[in-house]
Amino acid sequence: MTPTPRPRPNPQEEPPVDVLDRVTAARLVPVVVLDDAAAAPALADALVAGGLPVAEVTFRTPAAADAVRAMADHGGVLVGAGTVLTPAQVDEAVAAGARFVVSPGTSRAVVERCLEHGVAVLPGAVTATEVQAALELGLSTVKFFPAATSGGPAAVRALAAPFGGVRFVPTGGIGPDDLAPWLAVPSVAAVGGSWMVPRDLLAAGDFDAVRDLTAHAVALAAR
Repeated sequence: MTPTPRPRPNPQEEPPVDVLDRVTAARLVPVVVLDDAAAAPALADALVAGGLPVAEVTFRTPAAADAVRAMADHGGVLVGAGTVLTPAQVDEAVAAGARFVVSPGTSRAVVERCLEHGVAVLPGAVTATEVQAALELGLSTVKFFPAATSGGPAAVRALAAPFGGVRFVPTGGIGPDDLAPWLAVPSVAAVGGSWMVPRDLLAAGDFDAVRDLTAHAVALAAR
């Protein structure tokens, strides 16, 4: 059987470093769980209206790839894939139009497949060993996950001391009430969270509420 060729990135698209710069310039990364891909265009509109044109669509539901595709086709939002655990999921995400990939841990196989595709990747890292493993793979930005239960902002400050060139994107258990301490850490490039895109509001189709929550989160991040 002839193997299915892997999708290749569009050479006209931005290089991975520029994609990560756009992600971190937003200061916030909405972590989205969509059960119905048909809601993706309305979600994209709500994020743009709220001032946050970026989304990490997690591969936690069967609708994830179609949701990534719908948001990528919609335009206006820099869309990535989250909770990516295997090289096969990397292939699926890139084929759907994901511009960046986020993984809960540091997997050499996942990172290397992302590098093959030429897409930005944020592997999870909460220990010095994991951060060093990411550095050895040529990366300098990692997801700090699960953030709230892994030592909080103090842990990121401690890791930043020996790893001065590393940027962190803490995600997991962070909400609007504790956003400021995270963003105050110099090595924190952006914060991931789902409070502005709660799954129940997405399922209910209440995108006006999502827009308002997003706008509030953007205002908090700008303080």
